[in-house]
Amino acid sequence: MNSFTITAVGNLAKDPELAVKGDTTYARICLVGNDYAGKDEDGHPREAVTSLWFVAFENLGETIARNARKGDQLIVQAQVRSNIWTDKDGEKQYDHSFVVQDFRFGAPGKAKREQLAARRSESEVGALETES
Repeated sequence: MNSFTITAVGNLAKDPELAVKGDTTYARICLVGNDYAGKDEDGHPREAVTSLWFVAFENLGETIARNARKGDQLIVQAQVRSNIWTDKDGEKQYDHSFVVQDFRFGAPGKAKREQLAARRSESEVGALETES
């Protein structure tokens, strides 16, 4: 049972990190979101930046790592898992993991937009050359 599931919309802070541990493949992704945080003393708007790390296993992780790049927007649904462990001093520690259950691609980031524009330019040049 998934006691908590969240939906997060953000942009990749960096390229996804694909890794293998044993026979498990996973991707770690960091999403960044900006929120309005009022105005500063000069009346200019301020932003609060929030970043969260997610992990996506097997095919989901491989798909994200293969197709997403820094700056791309992702919309993820993730299960929140609590992590409790005892540190080396015998103190209990508490943390949370966000495990991707599903995702969608959102708006492309700058790198992908530039890549798409270059492809369009190449195809337009190729079309002009074949017309000549």
